Amino acid sequence: MRVSDRSKRRARALQLLYTLEVVGKGDQHAASSGLARLTGPEPMVHDEARALVDGVLAHQDAIDRLASGAAEHWRFERIASVERNILRIGIHELMVGVVPPKVVLDEAIWLAHRFAGAKAPGFINGVLDRVARDLGCL
Repeated sequence: MRVSDRSKRRARALQLLYTLEVVGKGDQHAASSGLARLTGPEPMVHDEARALVDGVLAHQDAIDRLASGAAEHWRFERIASVERNILRIGIHELMVGVVPPKVVLDEAIWLAHRFAGAKAPGFINGVLDRVARDLGCL
């Protein structure tokens, strides 16, 4: 199965956000360059992933508040890092409103299947669906 460029972009953004969360946000350029060396030469995918990460980081406080409100009975900081960053990407895309909400949810669920635990896709779907409804996207 061929993975679309849009899915690759989100996967790279997830990997970069995870790296920045684990090692610190001090040197985004070094983290980005290291990821590019590991994932191969796809400049367009990589540049678009960095742009997505920049958008998430610029609005992270608002994104985290929306996620916290929608993740009932879960403190946001207790959600696993991979799931937390999948939610951040999805919520950012819902806030920007360029990508249709159904695509945002489908892509986030795809990321959860690929990178997170067995229960993550349902959790991601539930939280993003709630955020999308709260934002008036659905």
